Amino acid sequence: MRFTVYTLFPGLIESYLEEALLARARRAGIVEVVTRDMRRFAGNRTGRVDDAPYGGGAGMVMRVDVAAAALAEARLDTPPPSTTVLLSPAGERLTQATVSELATLEHVVLMSGRYEGFDARVEGLVDREISLGDFVLMGGELPALVLIEAVTRLLPGALGDEDSHRQESFATGLLDYPEYSRPPVFDGVPVPDTLLSGHHAKVASWRRLSALRRTYERRPDLLPAAGLSDEELALVASWEREDAQPTVPDDDTDRVATATRHDDAGPD
Repeated sequence: MRFTVYTLFPGLIESYLEEALLARARRAGIVEVVTRDMRRFAGNRTGRVDDAPYGGGAGMVMRVDVAAAALAEARLDTPPPSTTVLLSPAGERLTQATVSELATLEHVVLMSGRYEGFDARVEGLVDREISLGDFVLMGGELPALVLIEAVTRLLPGALGDEDSHRQESFATGLLDYPEYSRPPVFDGVPVPDTLLSGHHAKVASWRRLSALRRTYERRPDLLPAAGLSDEELALVASWEREDAQPTVPDDDTDRVATATRHDDAGPD
């Protein structure tokens, strides 16, 4: 698989790719990442690719003609782009489902902006826009790297254990189950007995239940699309009923207990 990243700072991309699993994946030919400096398309001696926004306002806007020239170059590549992506806070939020979709493609072109972003007309030149979330960064290089790493780890051979990405958060629609390692007891907190039992079926059941409970507590928005069984849906419903039970503050509990003891004593 190939990524082509258009950026004003190729060194930011390349420096990250020189370490850890991404570096190994590149050396093994599992993924190819090409970085290209958009200043080559500036059309001026200074390499300036931005200009002031029409209508006034703070900051500078990256020019549409620069982005158009970069995309035109990318479409001449072999293989041609499977999709072109503008990294933008206004794009669709990156999810594991999107990552899995991109991992099936042959060539992804990423447009990484700076300043106040690209001229809005660039949106009509790309296939899709992708955002990491509801926040703003200084540029598109970090989102590009996040996307590249998320996709690469799904490619065959990128991870030491091919089952790793099939059992982690979002792969099953749920958050990942809690993991434990040595020591068996730390600061008075033990590893759950089930994980020490060696009983594989019980361990698998514990992990599924723990993943379901963790998702219910932390990301309940994921549950409707998680493909839960009838038994799991019933379990979630029971948790919801428990959580809906009103709680009595400690001082009220004391007053209720006192009143109950007084009533039990009968009339004087």
